[in-house]
Amino acid sequence: MLIGYARTSTLEQEAGLEAQLRDLRALGCEKLFEEQTSSIGPREALEAAIEFAREGDTLVVTKLCRLARSVHHMGEILDRLNAKGVALRIVAMGVDTSTPTGKLMLNVLASVAQFEREMMLERQREGIAKAKSAGKYKGRKPTARAKTDEIKALHVQGLSMGEIAKRLGIGKGSVHRALSA
Repeated sequence: MLIGYARTSTLEQEAGLEAQLRDLRALGCEKLFEEQTSSIGPREALEAAIEFAREGDTLVVTKLCRLARSVHHMGEILDRLNAKGVALRIVAMGVDTSTPTGKLMLNVLASVAQFEREMMLERQREGIAKAKSAGKYKGRKPTARAKTDEIKALHVQGLSMGEIAKRLGIGKGSVHRALSA
């Protein structure tokens, strides 16, 4: 059985998710798993797809970046799939791990993809440092700090840090920092 997995990082990428689902259906995937979550967030649909897969099945994704966040993460996913006798197909790369050549190509291409990502992040850090030195980079506006008075007022009313965070739309860590300041 072909099992499709589609993922986008944000709700704004609805068209990207629909395109992945369309392509997976066209390839003949009988069961589809989809989610909108960041690559570092919980991946419940991916977990469900791996759990659903049985020996002889193939997990299909349109692109490597929709599946794994690093070579190490790809290795973990492949180990789990291999243990179940499940192959992996990455459409954009023409890779199918049901063959020895496909396994080799996936490892080489995953390494190149990770190298490319690390180079992009390095260039991004250099650009931020240059902008900071030129006084043009201010960073993200500290939204939680602007709510310090509200946080303290709600705390005095007896609300828990979790309740305060939920009410103000900020993280519990931000509430903790505001109360500790």
